[in-house]
Amino acid sequence: MEWEIVIGLEVHAQLSTNTKIFSGASTKFGAAPNTQACSVDLGLPGVLPVFNENALRKAVSFGLAIGAEIGKRSAFDRKNYFYPDLPKGYQITQMDHPIVGKGEVEIMLEDGTLKRVGVTRAHLEEDAGKSLHEDFQGMTGIDLNRAGTPLLEIVSEPDIRSAKEAVAYLKKIHSIITYVGVSDGNMAEGSMRCDANVSVRPKGQQEYGTRCEIKNVNSFRFVERAINYEVERQIAIIEDGGTIVQETRLYDSVLDETRSMRSKEVANDYRYFPEPDLLPVEIDDAYIEAVRAQLPELPDAKKERFMSQYGLSEYDALILSTTRDIADFFETVADVSKEPKLSANWVMGDLTAVLNKTNTPIGKSPVSAADLGQLIQRITDNTISSKIAKTVFEAMVNGEGSPDQVIEKQGLKQVSDTGAIEAMIDEVIAASPQQLADYRGGKDKLFGYFVGQVMKASKGQANPALVNDILKQKLDG
Repeated sequence: MEWEIVIGLEVHAQLSTNTKIFSGASTKFGAAPNTQACSVDLGLPGVLPVFNENALRKAVSFGLAIGAEIGKRSAFDRKNYFYPDLPKGYQITQMDHPIVGKGEVEIMLEDGTLKRVGVTRAHLEEDAGKSLHEDFQGMTGIDLNRAGTPLLEIVSEPDIRSAKEAVAYLKKIHSIITYVGVSDGNMAEGSMRCDANVSVRPKGQQEYGTRCEIKNVNSFRFVERAINYEVERQIAIIEDGGTIVQETRLYDSVLDETRSMRSKEVANDYRYFPEPDLLPVEIDDAYIEAVRAQLPELPDAKKERFMSQYGLSEYDALILSTTRDIADFFETVADVSKEPKLSANWVMGDLTAVLNKTNTPIGKSPVSAADLGQLIQRITDNTISSKIAKTVFEAMVNGEGSPDQVIEKQGLKQVSDTGAIEAMIDEVIAASPQQLADYRGGKDKLFGYFVGQVMKASKGQANPALVNDILKQKLDG
C-alpha cells in the first residue's frame, strides 16, 4: 500500500525581550539556576502579572511578516496542568483569541518548486521552568529561570508531506523570525524548538490518521530523523494489523528513535479559562501600521532583489538571503568588489567551507566582508590570479592581514611583464622537445602541459591570459 504522510508543526520561538512576558525578571541565557525567577514568575500570593508590550510588538511583527491576520483584540487564558517545573499549576497562554491568525509561508522543495504552507495561528504564552535529571542521581532538580520567558507558538496547518518539507518549513520560520528580530532563533539555547504532529494515511484517503506528537525537538537534523522514524513506526504498526495510539512521544537522538512519554491530552484536560488577572489586549490600525513601518526587507523580497539587482540565479539568491547576516555580508562583499557573481561564489564556496569546518557563524567570520571584497578586486584588476587568490585567502583566514598586506608580504603579485613571460615560455619549450614535436604533430591536448610548466616556473604568478596568448603564438609558429 502507498502511504501519505501528514505533518503539522508547532514552533516555539522565544521572543528576544530583555525581561519576561509578565514580570521584570531577566531573560538572559546562562545564569545560575533559580536566579532569574521573581515572585510573579512563581505565582506567589499577592502579586499580579503585567504584560510586556515588547512581546506584543514582536508578535505583531511576525504576523505581518507572514501576511497573517492580526487580532485587534486578543486575550490570555489559563492552561492548567501539574508539572514540577510549573510552580503556579497553570500556564498563561492564548486560546480562543490569539494575537496572530491565519497566514502562510512559502518554502522551496528539493526539486526547486515552491509550496505554500498555511499557518493556523501564532499565540503568545509564557514558558515553564526546566527539569534537570543528569546532575541529580535518582532525583530531579528544578531550574525556574525560564519560567515566564515569552514565547510565540506558531502552529502550522497539516500541509507538510515529508520530513524534508518539515525541515524546509522550519528553516523558513527561523529565517523570518531572525530577519524581523522577533527571536535570535538559537536552537542550542532553546530559543527555538519544535513539536511535530505526525500521522500517516493510505494515499488518496481524505480522513486523517491518528497522530502522535513528538515533543521539544531542537535541531533541524533531529526533526528530520525523528519524523522519519515515527513514520516508519506507524506504518509498521498498521501493516501488522495494529492501531496507532494518540500520544506524546520523545525523540532520543542517541538511539535515533521516538518513545512514549504520555497519552495525548485534549483541550478539555487543560480546563482552559480566561486569565482573571490580565485584561484583553486591544490594538488599533495605527499600532499595526507603526509596527509594519519598522519591518526590514524580508527574505523573499531580498531574494527577488538579489536576482534582479545582482543578476544571481534563484538558487544563489535563495542561499544568500537565508539569513540576514549572510545577506548583509554578501552585499558588502559585492559592493566593495563590484563583482556580484564572483562575490556570491566566494561567499558560498571558500568562505562557507571555512565557516562550516570550524562551526563558526558568519557574524564571527575570520575574514571581514570588506577584506573579501578587496581580495576579489585584486583578482579582477589582475594583481593576482584566481589560483594565487586561494593562497591569499588562506593567509587571511589565518590572521595574516588584509589582501594587500598578504600580497605584498609574500610577493604574490601577478607577473604581467610580457618579456618575462616570453623568457619563461622559451625555457619551457626548449626543455620539452618531444612534447613540442608531439604537439605540432597533432596532439593538441599537450597545450595544457606547456601552460602547466610555465605556471610552475612562475610559481603560479604569471598572468594566465598572457601565458595562453603568447604560448599559443610560439607553439603554433
